[in-house]
Amino acid sequence: MKPLIRLFFKTLRVLLGPLMLLKERLTRPAAIQRAAEKQAEVERQCQSLTLYQFRTCPFCIKVRQEMHRLGLPVEKRDAQHDEVARSELLQATGATKVPCLKITAHNGSIEWLGDSGKIIDYLRQKFPA
Repeated sequence: MKPLIRLFFKTLRVLLGPLMLLKERLTRPAAIQRAAEKQAEVERQCQSLTLYQFRTCPFCIKVRQEMHRLGLPVEKRDAQHDEVARSELLQATGATKVPCLKITAHNGSIEWLGDSGKIIDYLRQKFPA
């Protein structure tokens, strides 16, 4: 029974995944416009951020949409298909739950922020529109 359930959900992901990605692209919000020097500072700050995600995860799509709206060039790592990214996430957080934002501070300390709502709140607070 368990293999049948897994097959069902895998088939569902294969069928719905491309539709979800298409919807993401078609409904992408316009990025906010900043002065060149402010955008350069935002880009510098974003170098300390990494988003661990699955491409077709609805919560990851929600975070990516907000990152696009805020004009944030955050590095994205696919924890579903990239074994290195998956093992980094698992080792650091104890789970492969996505989305998860890795925040590296200036002193080298690392904070992991899970849950799409918390990630979006953090991004909105750090990079106000």
